[in-house]
Amino acid sequence: MKGNGKCLCGSVVLEVEYASSEIAACHCSMCRNWGGGPMLAIDCADSVKISDETSVIRYSSSEWAERGFCKKCGTHLFYYLKPANQYHLPIGLLKTDNSFTFTHQIFIDEKPEYYEFKNETHNMTGAEVFAHFEAEG
Repeated sequence: MKGNGKCLCGSVVLEVEYASSEIAACHCSMCRNWGGGPMLAIDCADSVKISDETSVIRYSSSEWAERGFCKKCGTHLFYYLKPANQYHLPIGLLKTDNSFTFTHQIFIDEKPEYYEFKNETHNMTGAEVFAHFEAEG
């Protein structure tokens, strides 16, 4: 399934192919610091086409990941997992229909007590997330 989206100012247009129809929430402290709350993201694997890479700032937020921003308007464009060559995009950035399902939450152990999602999801702690990626790698 294909999709597209753009930043607030329109300088960066993204074309993607979704790796699945599942949406995840990340509650890690970096995602909450980055966006002011949990990141609701969809896996786009390595299928992301960026219209104007010169308008994108890539910030290495850890040894294994980069976060992308539009350098003109600051829109959050992606979380890029370097070892897997895998892009996760904020679902709100993309033009979508209602065919997506909120299925899992990661870094649930870092989620503050002041919010809660009502959806039934598969939840993983930070340690479980790292163990999962080590097993795949």
